[in-house]
Amino acid sequence: MFYMDPRYFLFILPPLLLMLFAQARVRGAFAKYSQVPNQRGMSGAEVARAILDANGLSDVPVEMVPGELTDHYDPRERVLRLSPPVFQGRSVAAIGIAAHEAGHALQHKSGYVPLQIRSLLVPAASIGSNLGWIMILAGIVIGLTQLAWLGIAFFAAGTLFALVTLPVEFNASNRALQMLTTMGIADRTEYQQNREVLNAAALTYIAGFLAALMQLLYWLSIVSGMNRRD
Repeated sequence: MFYMDPRYFLFILPPLLLMLFAQARVRGAFAKYSQVPNQRGMSGAEVARAILDANGLSDVPVEMVPGELTDHYDPRERVLRLSPPVFQGRSVAAIGIAAHEAGHALQHKSGYVPLQIRSLLVPAASIGSNLGWIMILAGIVIGLTQLAWLGIAFFAAGTLFALVTLPVEFNASNRALQMLTTMGIADRTEYQQNREVLNAAALTYIAGFLAALMQLLYWLSIVSGMNRRD
């Protein structure tokens, strides 16, 4: 059967290994610097609040959300949510991650174009990740090329979403590091430590995009083969 196709593993194995490495690296960096207190003794929630207030976003609440590394900014509800270790933590890692999420709120305020594009892609990307591969498989099984190509289109939306995520995340990290230094929250040493944490997190997004891209290329090769057989 096609789902046992060894070519699939040739496509997906390299980005999968990169993803596992990236996840280990980000967890390692967070674990390392979550043990290092920041010089100002501020919690992640306090840092996020300070950055938001300094940029005219006092109406954006900072809330605690369950889980670990579940931190995010919700542009639809205009809420910044931090996991307990970041919300309550007073470590270097906590203030770096909190500042990164605040960076997304600053993007939203300024109308940062990649963030707007990513928000528009959310519905299509959700359909693509949940239904795209099903449509492709169904098209292959019943020999309906048009259905398979429609699945490819939906799956490609998810790949595009992963691509647009890269500048969004990189820019948020740059904004975070800038705010931490200009507001005097982090010194030079903490700047470098936070940069290490945020760079490790960025690698996970790169791996995610490569995984989506390689899966898309694999399905393209399969569906293109259907056309040649027709």
